[in-house]
Parts: sequence; C-alpha cells; structure tokens
Amino acid sequence: MERMAKMWKKLLLVFTLAATLSGCGYNAMQAQDEAANAAWSEVLNQYQRRADLIPNLVKTVQGYAKHEKDVLTQVTEARARVGSIQMDAAAATDENKLKQFAAAQNQLGSALSRLLVVSENYPQLKADQSFRDLQAQLEGTENRIALARKRYIDSVQAYNVTVRSFPNNLTAMMFSLKTRPNFAVENEKAISAPPQVNFDQQGK
Repeated sequence: MERMAKMWKKLLLVFTLAATLSGCGYNAMQAQDEAANAAWSEVLNQYQRRADLIPNLVKTVQGYAKHEKDVLTQVTEARARVGSIQMDAAAATDENKLKQFAAAQNQLGSALSRLLVVSENYPQLKADQSFRDLQAQLEGTENRIALARKRYIDSVQAYNVTVRSFPNNLTAMMFSLKTRPNFAVENEKAISAPPQVNFDQQGK
C-alpha cells in the first residue's frame, strides 16, 4: 500500500512538472526552436541548389565569352568560399558564423549578377538554349531562396519573442535557452524582390 502511494506521488510530481513547464512556455520554445532548425535546413537546400547551377553556368558563358576571365573567376571563387563554410542548424545559432555565411552568400549573389550583366554583351550567348534554361533555373532558385530566408527569419523572430516574454524568460534562464541571431541581409527588400531575368533584350 505504501509502495503504491509513493508511485502515485511520483506520477503526480511528473504531471505537475510537465504542466508547469508547459505553462511557462518550455514546450513552445522547444517547438519553435525545432521549427527554426527546419526552416534553416530549407535555406541551405535552396542555396545548395544555386551553387549546383554555377559550374554549368560558368562553362556555358565561358564558351561564348572567353575574354571575361575576371568575372568567371570571381563567380568560381565566390562559390568555393560558400562551399568552405559548414552551416548546420547548430552553427546557425552562432552569430559570427551566421554573419560569415551571409557575407559569403551575398558575394556569390553579386558575382552572379555581374555574370548575367556580362552576358548582355554576347547576343549568341543569350540566344543559347542551355544558357536560357540555366537563367530560368537561377531565377526560380533565387525566388525559392528569398522565400526560404523569409520563413527562417519569421520562425527565429517567433522563437525569440517567446524566449524574451514573461514568464517564459524565467524558464529560458532556468534551462539556458537563449535567443537566436537572425539572418540579416544587406538589403531587406531583396527578400521580397529577388533578381529577375530579362529575356526581352535577346538579339538586341
């Protein structure tokens, strides 16, 4: 009988602790943290999709614009820098690593923009079907990057608000749960206005 009473006390303690943690936002913080991790994985997937397009894009441009070595080299080197940065979900909580990753991606984006500008000087390149297909894929990928980045920013913001809100902040301190750095971009408008590919100038 005494053993049964002790078991019920333990169960009551467990249920009380669970209810307390739930009421103080612990479960919400865990769920939002996992949501942010999932959103970051999608950001990485879309950036990888862009990186995978670059070798074929560079090769195609090189076939028509052999004299544009500087631009081609800049794109290749920027892609290599991006590939050298390991950014899993844990690394995304490190503000310095996140800034380095963002800077590398911005440099790659700028190099790609310069490459597309150069292509305007080569009508035969612009008319090449492979190049046009790669441009279309790149535009679609830039749109997906912008959407994935926006979702990640929103998910981190939701998590940070929960962590900072009372009485959740007390629970966060108890379990050493800290706010996450967000993914800043140089131009916030880039989130809603990704680069566009213009085919109207073909042949001009």
